[in-house]
Amino acid sequence: RQADACAKRIVPVAMTKILLTTTSFQDTPGEHHKLLADTGWEVIRARGPLNEADTLALVGDIDGYICGDDMITRQVLEKARPKLKVLSKYGIGVDKIDVKTCTEFGLPLLFTPGVNHTTVAEHTFLLLLALEKNFLFHTDSTRAGGWKRKTGHELLEKTIGIIGLGRIGKEVAIRARAFGMKAIGYDVYWDEKFAAAHDVKRVATLDEIYAASDYISLHTNLTPETRDMISAKSFPKMKKGVLILNCARGEIVHTADIVEALKSGQVGGYGTDVLDEEPPKPDHPLLKLPNAIVTPHIGSRTAESVQRQAVAAVTNLIRAMHGEKPLAQVNPEVAV
Repeated sequence: RQADACAKRIVPVAMTKILLTTTSFQDTPGEHHKLLADTGWEVIRARGPLNEADTLALVGDIDGYICGDDMITRQVLEKARPKLKVLSKYGIGVDKIDVKTCTEFGLPLLFTPGVNHTTVAEHTFLLLLALEKNFLFHTDSTRAGGWKRKTGHELLEKTIGIIGLGRIGKEVAIRARAFGMKAIGYDVYWDEKFAAAHDVKRVATLDEIYAASDYISLHTNLTPETRDMISAKSFPKMKKGVLILNCARGEIVHTADIVEALKSGQVGGYGTDVLDEEPPKPDHPLLKLPNAIVTPHIGSRTAESVQRQAVAAVTNLIRAMHGEKPLAQVNPEVAV
């Protein structure tokens, strides 16, 4: 009888549940899968990026969350607490997350800086070269059995204006110099040592970037100040036929305005890995323009980069769940 009474008092311990939504993590083989599996936690998988409604439907009974670019609003966080203990971002952009509410709720928000700058910089040049060499036109022609040709342009001695000279912007500058280009940069936080070593000229205003650049490459965070920064107001300040590259955030460029600028020829080409709506509707206006190249937010999706990001995201999660210091935590004063 005593044993029966003890058995009745035993309460099963609920398994720790982790929500995983980033598709790059899920679709790419690597050690990150074993690292997460070895925790013994239950992993609930969904295919992100999730909108607010889909995110809401999945939280409430999860202890940890490895997210991509899901909409994590105050409403989502209110439902997620008090069970949610850690939010681990796969990547560096936290503009889809209500950082202020995370701070208010005491919810650790972790991220993975310094893992994808090489890959994104390479992707930037993929977009640039594809535009300047009419790459899609030529491959479409030959695949269709034709031999149509257009004359392209060299990168040599062209000026590239880099907006945001953080890790990715610096890697773009290094590659630009290797192509024999002139690099100019705009950033509030300026690394004098790097700029001197790689011959990157600092400009004081965005207007100077616009006026001098043959190519403009965006590598800044999405903030209230940078939202719609590239728009009908800024195009007249740029060289006619300028090429714009965006491996940052789609909302930095005003979609309707750049569509009109591409149609008029004010902007010669737009190479972007990001859109204001992801995934886009089939009738998104940028998808059909011949001088726009859109890739599906895969600038950092290489086997090497994914493993670095995923291992960092899992390591952050494990450490924080055990009360240990993570690799990197978002500073709300910087992120907001």
